[in-house]
Amino acid sequence: MKTYTMLTKPGIILGNILTTAGGFALASRGSFDIALFLLTMLGLALIIASAGVFNSIIDRESDAKMARTQNRPLVQGRIALPSALAFGSILGLTGVIVLSNATNYLTVGIALFGFFTYLILYAIMKYRSFYGTLVGSLAGAVPPLVGYTAVSQNFDAAVVILFTILVLWQMPHFFAIAIYHLKDYAAASIPVLPLVKGIRITKIQMALYIIVFTFSALLLTFAGYTGNLFAWTSLALGALWLGFCFQGFFIAPQQEKSWGRQMFVVSLVVIVGLFTVIPLEIYFKALNFVL
Repeated sequence: MKTYTMLTKPGIILGNILTTAGGFALASRGSFDIALFLLTMLGLALIIASAGVFNSIIDRESDAKMARTQNRPLVQGRIALPSALAFGSILGLTGVIVLSNATNYLTVGIALFGFFTYLILYAIMKYRSFYGTLVGSLAGAVPPLVGYTAVSQNFDAAVVILFTILVLWQMPHFFAIAIYHLKDYAAASIPVLPLVKGIRITKIQMALYIIVFTFSALLLTFAGYTGNLFAWTSLALGALWLGFCFQGFFIAPQQEKSWGRQMFVVSLVVIVGLFTVIPLEIYFKALNFVL
């Protein structure tokens, strides 16, 4: 059972569920439907798990070439390909059924957009161009939209802002991973930006993305969806992330791998902090606690 769980990439599921919960809380505005929340989380988690399984199938040859992925179940032959295909199909179908029964067509459509973008467009672009990272970020920006529309049943400005925030966050996040695992990507011939354009160009792009990400997060407050706590948290986390990014311009080449890992960890702190503060702020408002 543990082997099949590894195939679903549980770390990715956990991260996406966090942003889904943030989108759900944002739309709920204090009126929290626990049954809808749990079913939305379950349905999307199953769809993401299915995407993880199929992605493992698609990437099995390149995974065999990278040190960090050589122990994955399909690479090691611990799971047969037909079994993986059946497992992924069952997960995806079950997820769609759960999400369809619990939410609405808009939410299901957004979830499937992310699923097919990740498995088809990203799978093609990943091995052909460094723009594959951007395509992958489109799929990764879907979860908070699923959480939001499950409640609102509406495509409004918050959906656009949430999508923008997640796309912009993922770019420096992925670039950090690429720098940290640069040798692996080179071995698998995956054209990530640090390999194609160099690490310095990548650092410049990371800084620019972080700046725009920070100001895009503030749009939620300017549009009236969040309050001062979210705004100040966005500024603080953005400044923290940008500070670590600028450090990368003054390090020796042999330190770049550890710096990439550091930037990866900080990016996780930023997104967890940002999407944790949304339900906290709503809770404080419900208690008439002004921030």
